[in-house]
Amino acid sequence: MPTTPSTSKVASSSSSASKPSAKSTILGGASNASKTKASNTHPILKHEKPLGMEGSDDEDLTVELGDDDDEVFEDATNPPTSSNVNQEDDDELMISSNPASKPSSSSSSANPVQLDPSLKPNFAPLSKNSASAQSIAQQDVTKGQLRRIPIPPHRMTPLKNDWHKIYTPLVEMAGLMVRMNVQRRMVEIKSSKHTTETGMLQKGADFVKAFALGFDADDAIALLRMDDLFVDTFEIKDVKTLHGDHLSRAIGRIAGKDGRTRFAIENASRTRVVLADTKIHILGSFQNIKIARDACVNLIMGSPPGKVYANLKTIGARQRQRA
Repeated sequence: MPTTPSTSKVASSSSSASKPSAKSTILGGASNASKTKASNTHPILKHEKPLGMEGSDDEDLTVELGDDDDEVFEDATNPPTSSNVNQEDDDELMISSNPASKPSSSSSSANPVQLDPSLKPNFAPLSKNSASAQSIAQQDVTKGQLRRIPIPPHRMTPLKNDWHKIYTPLVEMAGLMVRMNVQRRMVEIKSSKHTTETGMLQKGADFVKAFALGFDADDAIALLRMDDLFVDTFEIKDVKTLHGDHLSRAIGRIAGKDGRTRFAIENASRTRVVLADTKIHILGSFQNIKIARDACVNLIMGSPPGKVYANLKTIGARQRQRA
């Protein structure tokens, strides 16, 4: 029975209404019930087997077993004759008649490699004075080092508002001395006798620098707590030369309406993204930075946001499978 146009339109509208978009799933704006419904109607693309188990040897094993069975059947159908047995015995005698072909295990075990004891290194024991001297030298290396981080004018007001969030972890966690040089507009960090690690001074400088680039203090403090976090910076002109309205549209595609695209990239890649005019700063691990940078590059090159959302959704599903 042919369907009328009205019924087909109703069916298509109902099917389109039931399909959730990749953007809505990444932003997480829907409720839990809608998320479960969307997951039932639109399953996430997954591999048939987890990562690392795709190339199983089940088929090869069956093939090998089949070859063995064929050999067994051939032996059963063609029983060995007396002439074949005598010929095999003669071959074994001819092979074993040459004693020089066999390696002599007794000679190798009887003559082991002799080491000259005079060639062994002889180190004198470390004295307490030298050990204390090394510790003092290490303290001298950390003591007296200074880092100056310039603060741009537009970050002076946030620095004043969040100053307690900056100096508290630097003093309590890192054991550093911090002060604000108002004339130079720089934050000066210096190691002290309470600084235990040699790399803590550089971590503190990276923390303040990340705040100066535009990251929140709560996000930048992860640079002090974790070791595998970095800050990557690139400009739009490094990807594609744009001018005028084309440059503005590229920045708008990365940010999205009310920052939704940037928020989606951050959630999918587990990073933090800052758009400062034509510069893009990304805070996160090496692998996550690459995912966020590829998404931003695709948006700059002109890819529609829907395609980028779909790619981020696929990448997020893969990360969940690996975890």
